[in-house]
Amino acid sequence: MSQLATRHSHRLYWRTWVALLVLTTVMIVLDGSPLPRRVFVGVLLGAMLVKAALIGAHFMHLRFERGSLAVIVIIGLLITGTLLFVLIAPDAMRIASMMQAAHR
Repeated sequence: MSQLATRHSHRLYWRTWVALLVLTTVMIVLDGSPLPRRVFVGVLLGAMLVKAALIGAHFMHLRFERGSLAVIVIIGLLITGTLLFVLIAPDAMRIASMMQAAHR
């Protein structure tokens, strides 16, 4: 690989890292803001989707793969995320209700 191509690829990684850092900082700052809960959750979900897309495209090199492989990986990630949510959310709701009952 030529030195110019190496410099270009490093620049891409650094830009991606800075974008991820900025998005994470915005998410942390928004945590202390008085936004309505629905807006807050919507903004966080949007930021997390952008971060996941950046990581998948640049660090997992999916933007250089055929579209079908990228779609298979994305579908697999969505199925895994949905499965984890379905398995974890009921227990989390139970724990949240127990904590609310304990504070009363």
